[in-house]
Amino acid sequence: MPSSDHERASRPAVRPLGADDLPWLETLFAERWSGSVSVSRGVAHDTTALPGVIALLDGERAGVATYRIDGRECELVTLDSVRGGAGVGTALVDAVAEAARAEGAERLWLITTNDNLRALRFYQRSGFDLVAVHRDAVAHSRALKPSIPEVGLDGIPIRHELELELPLPPPPDAPGAG
Repeated sequence: MPSSDHERASRPAVRPLGADDLPWLETLFAERWSGSVSVSRGVAHDTTALPGVIALLDGERAGVATYRIDGRECELVTLDSVRGGAGVGTALVDAVAEAARAEGAERLWLITTNDNLRALRFYQRSGFDLVAVHRDAVAHSRALKPSIPEVGLDGIPIRHELELELPLPPPPDAPGAG
C-alpha cells in the first residue's frame, strides 16, 4: 500500500467522550496524573466530569482531551496521547477548538508546567502563544493536589504554570465574520 494511503487510513478519528470511556479514562489519568483531578490557576477540576473528545486509531482509543467552556473562553484542561507521532494530539486540539468555536468561544487556553518542554514544543508548533508565566503557582496547586511531584520531566523542578493561548476567530461563514 502506498504510504499516502496508509497515512490516510491511519489518521485519528475523533468522537465525543462517552460514558463507556470512563473506565479507560480513569485508568489513564491514574497512570499519568495520579488521579482524575487536574489543577490549573488555583482551580481543581474533576477531569472525568468534563466534556471531552476521544481519538481513535484503527478502532482503538489513542488519546483524549477534556475541556471547560466559560463564556468566550475555553480551557483545554487535559490532553493525552497514547500513540505519539500519529497526529493524535493535533486531532484532539482541532476537535476541542471546533467545539469551543461552536459554543462562541474566542480563545482556547491551557496551563502546562515549566518542566513540560515536550508540551511547550507541541503547543507552540500548533499555533499557541505563551502569554503568561505564573511564577511559583505550582506550590498553590499542590495544596489542592498533593501528589504533584516536586521534580518533573528531565529532572526539572516543577514550580511555574505556563499559560498558552490560541485565538479562535469565527469561521468565515459565521454571521458577522469577514
